[in-house]
Amino acid sequence: MTQHAVARLEQLEQQRPLRVQVGSEEVILLRQGDQVHAYQANCPHAGAPLEEGTVYGGLLICPWHKAAFAVDEGAVCEPPALCDLRRYPTQVKAGEVWVDDQPLPDTQPPRHSDARCFVVIGAGAAGCAAVATLLGHGFGGRLVWIDQERHPAYDRTSLSKFVIAGEMSPDEVPALLEADDLRQGHLQRVHGKVRLLDIGKRQVLLADGQRINYDHALLATGGKPLRPDIAGVQLSGVCVLRSCDDAAHLLDSAEPGQPVVIVGDGFIGLEAASALRKYGMQVHVVSRHHVPLAKQLGERIGRSIRELHQRKGVIFHGPTEVERIEGSDKVEAVLLANGERLPTSLVLLGTGVKPATAFIQGVQLADDHSLRVDARMLAAEGLWAAGDIATFPLAGQPVRIEHWRLAQQHGVIAAANMLGELSRYDDVPFFWTYQHGRTYEVLGHGRNWNRIEYVGEPEQGDFIALQCIDDQVEAVIAKGYGRAMAVLSQRMKRPLSSKDARELIDAWPEG
Repeated sequence: MTQHAVARLEQLEQQRPLRVQVGSEEVILLRQGDQVHAYQANCPHAGAPLEEGTVYGGLLICPWHKAAFAVDEGAVCEPPALCDLRRYPTQVKAGEVWVDDQPLPDTQPPRHSDARCFVVIGAGAAGCAAVATLLGHGFGGRLVWIDQERHPAYDRTSLSKFVIAGEMSPDEVPALLEADDLRQGHLQRVHGKVRLLDIGKRQVLLADGQRINYDHALLATGGKPLRPDIAGVQLSGVCVLRSCDDAAHLLDSAEPGQPVVIVGDGFIGLEAASALRKYGMQVHVVSRHHVPLAKQLGERIGRSIRELHQRKGVIFHGPTEVERIEGSDKVEAVLLANGERLPTSLVLLGTGVKPATAFIQGVQLADDHSLRVDARMLAAEGLWAAGDIATFPLAGQPVRIEHWRLAQQHGVIAAANMLGELSRYDDVPFFWTYQHGRTYEVLGHGRNWNRIEYVGEPEQGDFIALQCIDDQVEAVIAKGYGRAMAVLSQRMKRPLSSKDARELIDAWPEG
């Protein structure tokens, strides 16, 4: 271990990390008064450069996906990162910052003897976050993690953004947890399908006949792609996109220069349109709406996104619906309700998902087949639910939101409460979408907004849009404005007026 002089204290600003070289390691320096902390330079989630992050409220907020770490110790406070930052010993001597080139050893939580069995069903965003939290908090009992996918838990957001664009193979999709993380505690991974969950008996029955008795169970099974009830939907060449296997199957059928018909103009449909256009396909999108995403983002932003797609060569058809899919053994064409016929051998359904809850016995499901939970993610005694399958209270109203990072937040909260902590959902929903090289971010959950206030022009470049109920900000949409969005991800945990939001945006400029 060798110390290196890397910077003068006077070079460090209180609110801006500084990237420096320490021997062969790259680290960031964070200043708090006359104290300096040194951490790994890239976010452990997706490798974002943390020197571009924002320091606010005692947190370092990742510039890409809003993971948050405690400034004073590097502990992860909010996903999508699921582990702490590596720390490096640091000293300030005579106004000069010295940093060791070897990180401090990881501190392992004490594991006390525990006779309980916890079961986590599902290895997507919510399930991974829960397992990481249980292990990270030192759960010493038996932890059974059940997943029916053959791939280890992975970052599903890469599928529609990068895999089907040909920029990443299905086997290269990043794992959500490192192998070392999975060796902690008494973790048992089970590859199998759950046939029945009996809440009264607290028992899981697998398709192979295996029975697992549990003390607490977390359901994180996510959604199953919906196949609309139209003729021909079962033909070969009609694909969905939910898993690595789905993405691999889609790529096997995709040929550059050939047409593909995407049914649906939601976020997955449009991300797939962007990716498959980059792959070189002729992309047709069948839409029910004049303007895509108008309900979520407003007409002005939705129109600008549609125009972006059209400039890149995507062809929109609608408002209309699919009348039927034609073909004998495989797809030959898609016939639309407006009379158009689109010849193609490949159809991608972007028609939404339904909660994967059919195996649950002993609790009443909501009308949409989701599980109702309280702010602790508790669905019934000994049973917790997180992610796409959970209808939970947000600002006093029950909602179900299919956002990847939100599922992780749910998983963290559920796991903490399974361990007896008192944790409640009081965070800000966040998601991002990547289309034709542009990233759009959304904070909050806009449902009842009656006006939108803009900073910048959606048609021209970077912008922030404040979706407001009268004067109160309900949700924020942005392209660019990364520092302001990082601060808003924390500030929106409390009521925020549009005037205060604009002052904050002005106070946190880029650059």
